[in-house]
Amino acid sequence: MIPTPIKEVISLGDGREISIETGKLAKQAHGSVVVQSGKCMLLCTVVSNYEAADVDFLPLTVDYREKFHASGRYPGGFFKREARPSNGEILVMRLVDRVLRPLFPKDYHAETQVMIQLMSHDEDVMPDAMAGLAASAAIQLSDFPFECAISEVRVGRVDGQFVINPTRTQLASSDIDMIVGASIDSVMMVEGEMNEVSEEDMTEAIKFAHEAIKAQIEAQQRLADRVGRKAVREYKQAEENETLAEKVRSLAYDKAYAIAKGGSSKQERSSAFSELKEAVKSSFTEEELEEAGDLIKKYYYKTEKEAVRNLTLDEGKRLDGRKTDEIRPIWCEVDYLPSTHGSALFTRGETQALATVTLGTSREANIIDMPSFEGEERFYLHYNFPPFSTGEARRIMGTSRREIGHGNLAQRALTRMVPADCPYTVRVVSEVLESNGSSSMATVCAGTMALMDAGVQLKKPVSGIAMGLISDAETGKYAVLSDILGDEDHLGDMDFKVTGTADGITACQMDIKIKGLAYEILIKALKQAREGRMHILEKLNDTIAAPNAEVKPHAPKMVTRIIPNEYIGAVIGKGGEVIQELQKTTKTTIVINEDPVTGEGIVEILGTDQSGIDAVLAKIDSIMFVPEEGSIYEVKVIKILEFGAVVEYSEAPGNETLLHVSEIDWKRTEHVEDVLSIGDVFDVKHLGIDARTKKDRVSRKVLLPKPEGWEERPPRREGDRGGDRRGGDRRGGDRRGGDRGRDRDRGGRPPRRDRD
Repeated sequence: MIPTPIKEVISLGDGREISIETGKLAKQAHGSVVVQSGKCMLLCTVVSNYEAADVDFLPLTVDYREKFHASGRYPGGFFKREARPSNGEILVMRLVDRVLRPLFPKDYHAETQVMIQLMSHDEDVMPDAMAGLAASAAIQLSDFPFECAISEVRVGRVDGQFVINPTRTQLASSDIDMIVGASIDSVMMVEGEMNEVSEEDMTEAIKFAHEAIKAQIEAQQRLADRVGRKAVREYKQAEENETLAEKVRSLAYDKAYAIAKGGSSKQERSSAFSELKEAVKSSFTEEELEEAGDLIKKYYYKTEKEAVRNLTLDEGKRLDGRKTDEIRPIWCEVDYLPSTHGSALFTRGETQALATVTLGTSREANIIDMPSFEGEERFYLHYNFPPFSTGEARRIMGTSRREIGHGNLAQRALTRMVPADCPYTVRVVSEVLESNGSSSMATVCAGTMALMDAGVQLKKPVSGIAMGLISDAETGKYAVLSDILGDEDHLGDMDFKVTGTADGITACQMDIKIKGLAYEILIKALKQAREGRMHILEKLNDTIAAPNAEVKPHAPKMVTRIIPNEYIGAVIGKGGEVIQELQKTTKTTIVINEDPVTGEGIVEILGTDQSGIDAVLAKIDSIMFVPEEGSIYEVKVIKILEFGAVVEYSEAPGNETLLHVSEIDWKRTEHVEDVLSIGDVFDVKHLGIDARTKKDRVSRKVLLPKPEGWEERPPRREGDRGGDRRGGDRRGGDRRGGDRGRDRDRGGRPPRRDRD
């Protein structure tokens, strides 16, 4: 019997709808839904084990995959099977994970999986904007201990109007591309890129998105009510001991406060806190430690966090002694690495990033091949975070999700400032060498300077800053922190990264850990972030005020030439012989692409030696050379034939034509070599295309003075037969054929002339 699904529909207000359906697929999962908009369908399933894992954290896995069959395509690769997740899929996983994870109880340690699959694709629907909705809706149908429903939407602004979940076409003309995640009463996550928008516009976009999220949460609640809500499962909750907690606090609070107030470095502070923790532990017997060691550790860290937060709220001081709006000391350097195409060092306090730039052709573009999107990136940024940057030794794995996420944020911060007509494919790599707070923002700053050092003509320089928040709901006190430390990120209530130019915001990433963040606080944080960005931007401008006018001498120069479609084959040559030989002799890289709209050839020439580039351009000009009738050209003799000479146009080497024996001189030429030699250079006039042979006709003689007494032969009369190619007839005769014609008329053979 076919089950009857239960469905709720959400209107997006412009004729588009999103439906949430359950009861038909994956019924053994603890919760499952199908979310659909147009032809786009996402299946989300959630499962959580009933036994806790032997860990002290939530082992939550959020997995998002796009199936190639969803768009009627085959996966690439030898096995023709979906393999490891793409960067795009990983970024969606992070968007969902960051909102879901804080809503599980801190003492819930059961293995939990949220799996989202794109099962059907629609070109007009971007599936990543519905992944958070699908995950939350499935959890609402489960028995998980989960605080409240959430959702995520994309917000854009097209022609001055905000749009929820815009199409990819709309997004191309939008000055905002932002994903917002929220519960019904609190914004929890923001991530996106903008085209230099103001702080007020960004806040309005968040508010607009939040209203749409509320409608999606209400639909989830209606669906859960119709299905029948399950009782929340019981699990072993963490034990508490108020007496023990108070004892630990009495032992540690004052000393932790003093350490926090000392304004020491990261290493000194970490060492002092470790010694304090050991001192607290030494106040307990071995039996007490064995019985309640985990609780003592837990209460110690809680006390340390309280002391640090109170220092900031009560005295306006921070762990390193700064004021709340103070930026750490900054120093910068460009052109640090001699062999790269561009490089820059950015150091802010105990955070340091070394960025490099590499310039290449379209062949080096980053190819994106996902079921929901195919394309390429001509500007991309990679971020590396080695363990030594935090003074640790740990297992080295592949690129982590965190590295992909931070690199994507920095890339989005810079991408709109790279000119659309930049001829290069540009790769930026950030090596984080030290980290104590916002290495991603250091990457943005280092990347800006490295691009300018490489001669990439950025529209405007971009800087970035990480903001924090410490608040107390009971007292109403709060402090917005500029340029947060790693510890402040961990102990605070908000991590808000903002990048931009002097004229507006280009990207942001925000994670909020408290409920009900007032928009007034958000606006204050944005305004304070702008002041910090401007301060950092001054430091960048002091180091390098404008992009270098030229690329470095050892960096490749790029020249682009547009050629008609019919010449593409000639430039490539049979089996690629022309282009390969050209690359070899000129030491350049040549890439030819066809414009999908006009069909013209786009030739990219990359080389470090300008003479090599010039040689390629000359060859292309030669291949495309078309002489004009009536024009005079210099030519060079390259071959002698019985009936003429093969000459090469001086302005188009490789372009050859035949100078017929009859066009060499006014006098009769018996032997070409008597008049011309290989290597001779002279001018010829182009007489047009021969109607019979369809080849060029050129003449040397027409540029020479006529012999004295020369008479033009009358043109051939209609009906006449015979004659030579120049219009003479048998009877009229001329020096070349007339006499022989008369002899033939008399029936005899033409007389043999003495050779000159």
